[in-house]
Amino acid sequence: MLVRDSERGRSGPRAASRAARRAELWQYGVVGQVAWLCAVLGGAHGRALPGLLTAAGIVCWHLWRAPQPTREARVVAIVAIGGWLWDSALAAAGWLVYPGVAAAPAVAPAWIAALWAIFAVQLNVLFVWLRGRWVLAMLIGACAGPLSFRAGASLGAVRFAHPWQALAMLAAGWSLLLPLAVAIARRWDGVRPRA
Repeated sequence: MLVRDSERGRSGPRAASRAARRAELWQYGVVGQVAWLCAVLGGAHGRALPGLLTAAGIVCWHLWRAPQPTREARVVAIVAIGGWLWDSALAAAGWLVYPGVAAAPAVAPAWIAALWAIFAVQLNVLFVWLRGRWVLAMLIGACAGPLSFRAGASLGAVRFAHPWQALAMLAAGWSLLLPLAVAIARRWDGVRPRA
């Protein structure tokens, strides 16, 4: 049986603040998943535009909400560019193959940068709890990164030239990328007021 905060004697600003925080987490979680799906399905059909437009809308929405949008914009730019470069390196090495990218197969498509921007928007909202938990961030990155790519592959957005080796490389990379992204977001956090 669920007990409401007001029934426990917890009412007022603290309960309202917790409810607002939960609502924000749900918003970012749902919006992030829908945006991921838009970008990946667009990429699977050789179209970057759905992912780029979705990411642009989400980034604008996030920066509009952020108390310090310039700092948050820096986080988004660094993580999106760095992540896109990482995925481009994997494509250049032949580990990842993106369908419909004939002009420059050694470069990750633009919708991958959109995915990284969507991920970056979530860092100072959904992933704050990983700050200071670097080993846990490494473990989550090593598992979640390859799983996300595997889900994208099942939708036709990416192909692995050598599946087990590619997944191992993704796990190794993401075990470093997630903690690094969390550290970058912490450094230039524009969501929480600076103390």
